[in-house]
Amino acid sequence: MADKKPQNRVAEAEGETRLAPDPFTAVLPALAALGAIASIATINWAAQERTPDRSRAKRKAGTALRDLETCCLGLQEIFRRFQRNPRLFAGEGAPASSPLKFGVHGPRVGADSARLFQQLINDVASMLVLASQNAFDVMSAVEDGEINAPEELFFGFGEQQERLNKLIQARATLKASVDTGAEVAVRLTELVRELKKHRPE
Repeated sequence: MADKKPQNRVAEAEGETRLAPDPFTAVLPALAALGAIASIATINWAAQERTPDRSRAKRKAGTALRDLETCCLGLQEIFRRFQRNPRLFAGEGAPASSPLKFGVHGPRVGADSARLFQQLINDVASMLVLASQNAFDVMSAVEDGEINAPEELFFGFGEQQERLNKLIQARATLKASVDTGAEVAVRLTELVRELKKHRPE
């Protein structure tokens, strides 16, 4: 009987391993969820062109803001989990200069890491849907006068939007994308909390 291949013996010695799914399939949707929240910046000028037949939010502004804050906190935790697992999500072990590109990050991981990946994919998918809907409802509330915030606050959302755009434009590394995403999530949480203070009584 032929001897087993060397890589099989290594796998047996270290425990079962498998090729991890591409981390950008988790990181990019998480960045997109942040982008959905940062897009609140656009309402500052888009509201000037509102039409009578525009879509209206089905929820009160207070509810939408509370749910959006929950999304921001959820995204903070997702990016922290990315950072706590750098081999899976932050490019550890891959060339440091590898750009924002599918197919260049795929370490072999154990069963626990594979399960973690799928859990995070599910969490990110849920957060993307919720962030998009909540951000839309908040923008509708601004448009309808239920939130009356100063321009400077919307500029703050715009600054975070620009930080995310630069990641794409610069084809940032996986680590830079994760670290910037974590910082943006914290800042967006602060901005949403500030928005909560600008609801007319």
